[in-house]
Amino acid sequence: MITVSKKVCLLGDFAVGKTSLVRRLVHSIFDDKYLATIGVKVSRKSLTLSDERGAVEMNLMLWDLAGSEEFTRMRTSYLRGAAGAVLVCDLTRPETLPALNGYVNALRDINSQIALIVAANKCDLEDQRQLPLQEIEDFAANLGTPFYLTSAKDGTAVTTLFEHLCTLLLQQTP
Repeated sequence: MITVSKKVCLLGDFAVGKTSLVRRLVHSIFDDKYLATIGVKVSRKSLTLSDERGAVEMNLMLWDLAGSEEFTRMRTSYLRGAAGAVLVCDLTRPETLPALNGYVNALRDINSQIALIVAANKCDLEDQRQLPLQEIEDFAANLGTPFYLTSAKDGTAVTTLFEHLCTLLLQQTP
């Protein structure tokens, strides 16, 4: 089995669910108490995939970055070495989608070939949804990247999103 390790950053405004997505993926848990990430929290998750080379173990180093002005000051050092990123917006807060443009610009300044994927999070809160699907589709299409409607609370599409990102990362790996 081939083993590949990649750094992946989770980016987005405060309280969009970055930490919850990581906890759902890594520990299969959800806690609805909001705890703001200060700086960065790094977690690790291994996923097994297969490609034309056979079975591949993808070791993800998941960098959960604070979504604040503090991030802006430390941006370059946090993003350096990242091969991929999950851009997270909150379906109940439409302003969190266009805010992702700043993160994308910062990422592409450091690595123009970075693998991106969009997580439109909190799809379980259907009665509170304010972000139209068309806006998410247009945003992702403009970036040339896939998107998923996710829920860290019930697990909807969380593993699928990260598996898709791993596939994108494998395409970059010789």
